Amino acid sequence: MNIVILDSGYKSYDFEKSLFNAQDFNLKIHPAFKGERAEKIAFAREAHGLLVRHTIIDAAFLSEMKSLMAVVRYGVGYDNVDVDACTRFGVKIANVQGYANHSVSDHALALMLSCSRGMWDIKRQITEGFAAPPVEDIFELHDKTLGIIGLGRIGSELAKKAKSLFQKVIASDPYKPEAHFKELQVEKVSLDELLAEGDVISLHCNLTPETRHLLDGAAFAKMKRKPVVLNTARGEVINENALLKALQEGKIHSAGIDVYENEPVTQKQETLLNHSRTICTGHYAWYSDRASAELQKRAALNLYNLLKGEKVEDCLNPQD
Repeated sequence: MNIVILDSGYKSYDFEKSLFNAQDFNLKIHPAFKGERAEKIAFAREAHGLLVRHTIIDAAFLSEMKSLMAVVRYGVGYDNVDVDACTRFGVKIANVQGYANHSVSDHALALMLSCSRGMWDIKRQITEGFAAPPVEDIFELHDKTLGIIGLGRIGSELAKKAKSLFQKVIASDPYKPEAHFKELQVEKVSLDELLAEGDVISLHCNLTPETRHLLDGAAFAKMKRKPVVLNTARGEVINENALLKALQEGKIHSAGIDVYENEPVTQKQETLLNHSRTICTGHYAWYSDRASAELQKRAALNLYNLLKGEKVEDCLNPQD
């Protein structure tokens, strides 16, 4: 069988090579992270199994494949994959769930603390305003409310870690049962209530048609407490124009952002990136030395097991 890795860019593919070569699979790795879609289709046309990151896997792509049986996305999100189309074409699709719960929640905490402490331009503060706070509205967390949008694996991990830092933790997730909130000692609220009550608002929901631009101009208008807004989920969950306007008009305290509507970022996003109250990182909240190794290992094993016809916990389409 032929295995193809598209969207390359990891430092090493030693695990994938050792796994597939030992089983007499023919492994090919595309040399570029980006690339022309038509060229990547041609590169992958003979594949029985695919490992991808950002390549769009839709009906048009699948119709060009001769022998494709399974696709696995390196990562939790899978908004670039049409699961229904994969099912129609008889292609199994899986992601890698839960590998970065700690790294992403740690990153959200880092952005949260950095924003609340005004650590947007540390070098300038040291040289131009030593011993003086950069802004007056630096605040403490102990008497504040954290609002978490999306109480899945990562949102739940953040709730556990942040519970001792805040007076109250609230969350909005219509798909989680009441028992899950009680187990985490988190108050269940509506999205509107969370927007009105949160001093810090952290996004941890999947990107779906329902959540695309979940935070838009109307949502920012509902924020009553001038919160810190954090996004380590998916860039398109926030309307960046609305976010920039909220920052410029002082409707929110600051923003900590790791994911963006357009990636890699472009010149059009520079005003947001360079705003005096944003801390922006380059989509690496998922990364730690441990999480990165686990991601690649589990993605490869998921693909291997799907090709063998075994049930895979992370499979996204129906399994018999």
